[in-house]
Amino acid sequence: MRLEFIRCLLLSSIMHIMENIVYNELLIRGYNVDVGTVEVYAKNVEGKTTRKQFEVDFVVNQSSQRYYIQVAYDMSSEEKKAQEFNPFRNIPDSFKKIVVVNGTKKPWRNDEGFVIMGMKYFLLNADSLEF
Repeated sequence: MRLEFIRCLLLSSIMHIMENIVYNELLIRGYNVDVGTVEVYAKNVEGKTTRKQFEVDFVVNQSSQRYYIQVAYDMSSEEKKAQEFNPFRNIPDSFKKIVVVNGTKKPWRNDEGFVIMGMKYFLLNADSLEF
C-alpha cells in the first residue's frame, strides 16, 4: 500500500515535469499557450441535461494555426487512452490534436486522426507539430 502511494506520487511529479517541459518548449517556439476545457452537455438516464468538463492540457495558437495538446506519461491501458482522447473527441473543430508521450516514439496517427509522438521527437524537431 505504501509503495503504491509512493509510485503514484512519483508518477504525478513526472507528469507535472513533462507538462512544464512541453509548455516551456511551446513558448520558446513562439506559440500562445492556454489551458483549455471542453464542456459537453448530454442527457442522463432520467432525461435531465448534465454537463461534463474535459481538460485539454494545452490549447496552442500561432496566427491561424491551432493545436490541442495532451501530455501523457503512459498510454498502455484503455482507461488512460480514453482519458487522453475523450477531450479531443468532444472538440467540434478540425484543428490538429496531439498527444505527447514519454519516450522516443516517432509520430503516428491513430484511427481517429490524433497524432501521438514521443517527448524526445517533440523536443528535437522544431516542426514536430506539423506532422
